[in-house]
This record gives sequence, C-alpha cells and structure tokens, in this order.
Amino acid sequence: MTKVLADHLSVTRDGHVATVEFNRPPNNHVSVELVRGLADLLEELDRDNGVRAVVLCSAGKPFCAGADLVSADGIGGSGMSGIAPLYDQAVRLFSIETPIVAAVQGAAVGAGLGLALVADFRVAAPEARFTANFVKLGFHPGFGLTHTLPRVIGQQRADLMFLTGRRIKAEEGLAWGLVDEVAPLESLRERAQELAAEIAENAPLAVVATRKTLRGKLAQAVRAQTNHEHEQQAILRATEDFAEGVRAVQERRPGRFLGR
Repeated sequence: MTKVLADHLSVTRDGHVATVEFNRPPNNHVSVELVRGLADLLEELDRDNGVRAVVLCSAGKPFCAGADLVSADGIGGSGMSGIAPLYDQAVRLFSIETPIVAAVQGAAVGAGLGLALVADFRVAAPEARFTANFVKLGFHPGFGLTHTLPRVIGQQRADLMFLTGRRIKAEEGLAWGLVDEVAPLESLRERAQELAAEIAENAPLAVVATRKTLRGKLAQAVRAQTNHEHEQQAILRATEDFAEGVRAVQERRPGRFLGR
C-alpha cells in the first residue's frame, strides 16, 4: 500500500522494507521543504520497529538535479538565506539510524549527489550520472559533499570529481565504489528493494549497532563541513565568476571565467 504525503513524498511498505519516493518534476530539485519532509518521514520510520531498511528513490528521469541556484523561485533566488536551512535538514538525514539503499535512475547532480550519499548503498541504472559540478557554476561544493564523497570513493577520486566537475557514469562509479550495483532501469527499484530486504532479514538491533559503529560521528562531521562549505559559498556567491556561471548554465555553454 502506498501512502502519499505532503511535500512531494510517498511511502510504500513491503514486509520490513519501506520505499520512500520523492517527486518534484521536472528535475527533482531539492528544497528546504522537501529535505525537511524527507527527514521527518525517515525519523518517523526510525521509530517504527517494523521498518528495518529503507529504499530511497525518485520519480521521473533524473534522480535529483540538486539545488536550483539559477531560477528566481529556486534556492538561489533567495541568496544564501535558503542554503543554511537546507544544510540543517541535511544533517538530520545523516542522523537517521535505519539503513538506506538509494535507487538512482538518472542524474544525481550537486546536492542530488549529496542526497544519494545519505544512503548506505547505491544501486544505479546504466543511465545514471553522478556529478559534483559546483566549479562549473563558480561555486563551492555543499551538502557535506567535501566530507561524504572522499569517505566513499577516496580523496584522489573525489578531488577529480570536484575540480573537473566531470560526470561519472554508473559503470565507472561501480569501479570506484560510488555505486554498489548496476541494474537495468526496468528492474532498478526491484533490485534496490531486494538489497534492502537482504539487510532487513538480519537481527535489527545488531544491524543498527553495527551501522552506528561503521558510520561513527558522521552527522557531526557533516555539520562541521556544511558550516565551512556555507562560508565559502557565501564568499564565492558575491563574485563575477558566480554570476557568469549562472548565465552559462542558463545558456547551456561553458563559463567564461575571469577569476574575480
């Protein structure tokens, strides 16, 4: 049975696995309201002893195109004032105790990549693309990515993604450890649910305790890193290069940056 919630969210239960879907067409951009709603829902599932694993997925072609820094009605339209609250909600996501498997069907960009990294595991379709394209906007990475991405794929490969803004395909992500399994698009969600069920069949107290040990003080580390990221983003937002990066994205061309 699927329960449709406010803030573009729905949840489906199958045994001990809950599948949480977000849907903000056309690009599934994150917003403070979406991430707050997602955190509220995951915290509710944390308190449900019948839920032992969660599948996180989205509707539509992209998994999540990140934060909309370009449109007037996006996060970028309110300057930096919308970004700090977004990061407050992101820290809540990293505090969730129930294991999470992300099903990534398409582009996971910027904060969308950050959202995919909230999960313990990522099952991706061949069509999936992962990118931390902040420098192409003249901006600094955020959503805790400067901590979470190196933690998953290593510092050197994370540096490559951050400094080039390169798109990483699912198969390359599999070789790097960014993706745990590649599954055909038509069976992607089913395979993610199977992985979640494999986790959920184990003793739940032992799973949660082991996961806490493995993750350590991840939420606290994300909090410290988002504070630093926000400071750097505030500085770079005032530059001519950021304004050019926004224009370049709107005009679908490479930026002509001047370093000021």
